[in-house]
Amino acid sequence: MLSNILAGALLLLGAAQPTLGAKPSPGCGKAPKIVTAAAASPPGLTITSGGARRQYFVKLPANYDNTHPYRLIFAMHPVGGSGQQVSQGAGGYYNLPNLINDTVGAIYVAPTGTQGGLGVGWWNNGGQDITLVKDIIKEVEDDLCIDQNLRFSTGFSHGGAMSFILACALGKELRAVAVLSGSPQISGQCPGGTEPVAWYSQHGTRDQVLNIAGGRQMRDRFVKNNGCAAKEAKEPARGEAHIKTVYECNKDYPTTFVAFDGDHTPSPRDPGASSTFSDKFTWDFFKQFT
Repeated sequence: MLSNILAGALLLLGAAQPTLGAKPSPGCGKAPKIVTAAAASPPGLTITSGGARRQYFVKLPANYDNTHPYRLIFAMHPVGGSGQQVSQGAGGYYNLPNLINDTVGAIYVAPTGTQGGLGVGWWNNGGQDITLVKDIIKEVEDDLCIDQNLRFSTGFSHGGAMSFILACALGKELRAVAVLSGSPQISGQCPGGTEPVAWYSQHGTRDQVLNIAGGRQMRDRFVKNNGCAAKEAKEPARGEAHIKTVYECNKDYPTTFVAFDGDHTPSPRDPGASSTFSDKFTWDFFKQFT
């Protein structure tokens, strides 16, 4: 009896702490030649990708250690934005740097999309934005010390849509994504889209820009990919607090969906709350991977 209880406890512990072990990048142990502290400020860095010059910003930890493998977190901007917009200010990179305080730490990347009919965004024509992310990963990981098992992407709106596309296209290369009010259509079709990727997403029930139906569609794809048991994801009525649904899935690919009563926003608040839950929920999801 006792052995069964202990075995069950160990299974639960394993499910709560998905881990693959560190996989240091080629940049570990090297002095950075491309990515320095200056890469966090305008004009950022440029890279040739798909024959075009593209821009991205990188934020290093205050005491960067080139022997320590860090998480790599992409922060994707909404339409009309830029890598500069997402990276700058006290709440830059979706406020994650203000929350991350564990021993693994993180390095943040904020690329800039391309011009389209509605402004600069992640139109991903011919897969160009997937190629950009792959090229940035190689350049950054050749220069910095990254745990290649701990790559993440998050973004709001068009940035959320691009994070979804990255989960589809780079499923074996990303540990998890956090999609904030995204859509499965606006960054092209989901290429591949059958690999499991740890999934967090949130969406407003009254979103008038990107309807929650798209949020459900993206969620359901990864509920399936991640081997999750079927479960109703309840949604709040008007005036109610958010509802978080945590699925029972393959232990290495946890899956969470948050529905909130609200419109199209990266920073939803529950009734009476003074701050958003969005950044905390994103970090709580990412930090379980070490």
